[in-house]
Amino acid sequence: MPTSGRRRTGVLHGRLRLRTGEGGPRRALDEGRGTGTRHRASVGFAVSERCVPCFRGSDVGGRSSVGSVRKAGSGELAFCAPHPRLAGLVLDYTGQDWTLTRPLVRQVMALETVLCVIDFEPHVRRVDTDSRAGRWSSVGSPVTGVRDRPMAIEQDGRMYGLTVRLTAPGARALFGLPLSEIANKCVGLGDLLGPGARRWAERLAEAPDWPARFRMVDSFLSARICAGPELPPPVRRAWQRLTDRSGDVRIGALADEVGWSRQHLNTRFRSEVGLSPKTVARIARLQRAMFLMRDTASSSWADAAAASGYTDQPHFNRDFRLLTGCTPTTFRALTSEWTDPWETDRPRTSVHPGQLIGAPWWSWQ
Repeated sequence: MPTSGRRRTGVLHGRLRLRTGEGGPRRALDEGRGTGTRHRASVGFAVSERCVPCFRGSDVGGRSSVGSVRKAGSGELAFCAPHPRLAGLVLDYTGQDWTLTRPLVRQVMALETVLCVIDFEPHVRRVDTDSRAGRWSSVGSPVTGVRDRPMAIEQDGRMYGLTVRLTAPGARALFGLPLSEIANKCVGLGDLLGPGARRWAERLAEAPDWPARFRMVDSFLSARICAGPELPPPVRRAWQRLTDRSGDVRIGALADEVGWSRQHLNTRFRSEVGLSPKTVARIARLQRAMFLMRDTASSSWADAAAASGYTDQPHFNRDFRLLTGCTPTTFRALTSEWTDPWETDRPRTSVHPGQLIGAPWWSWQ
């Protein structure tokens, strides 16, 4: 954990690769019931063999999972991929337990995923859903919707809970509402799931260890998402194409592919997902450039930007600042400073960081 008194800004980022196909959540859940040997391919995650095993074994439904627990000082992070039945709907789980000695702020970049935090005990947290506005509010067990701008989160004291990252189809099914209703917002989990959210958090807190908690989350999400509503097939198809190709898709061609006019695609996509197709493409393209800089031998941001489809450096710099709230140079320095203590065993792979268990999501001010 950073300990110096100077203020630092950081960015949280994530990326998904949707694999539900044309069958939506129920088909994804049904097709994931096979043996665990397909798990790594289905969700595209990687865990260092040198990491401490969180668990290895099977449970109901043929699950065979590998996770890791990493420690830095007094802090602890536990990582796990969801059950294969949830591939394409839920990206990963992160358990966290550490105590901050002073208030710290992190800046969260624009996201095309939904983050669901389950607090195991009351936690000091303030959220500014538009980091440029300076309007703070307190939120317990926050659900951060898809967003087209950076946000800021101030935290202090013990951080003890579990974070679930959801794709748009997974969040649509879990919460049962169009994601436009929570886009660019941070709302309490209880406001979306009702009184059952608190009981769920209490049960998770009482579980003996992280593996047991991850299995409980698997069970809850499998039942809830299976019974939830699906994205309309054309919207789901458009989402899949945009994320699979890291935004390298012309929106007009995408509209032709799904059989809608461009205007109708924009309207329906924004209503269901909460962002326009063009915005999802911008976020996906930027995250690919981030991946190339962090996990490959790219020598410069200019090379990473060119490889990700940016027309020129000013275009890249403009998108970077608008979506993250900082410059590329500042981002790289701050992310490395925060994640180095946690990343000593992380393998360098061709997997996108949002598909990598233990991917760095944040650094601090």
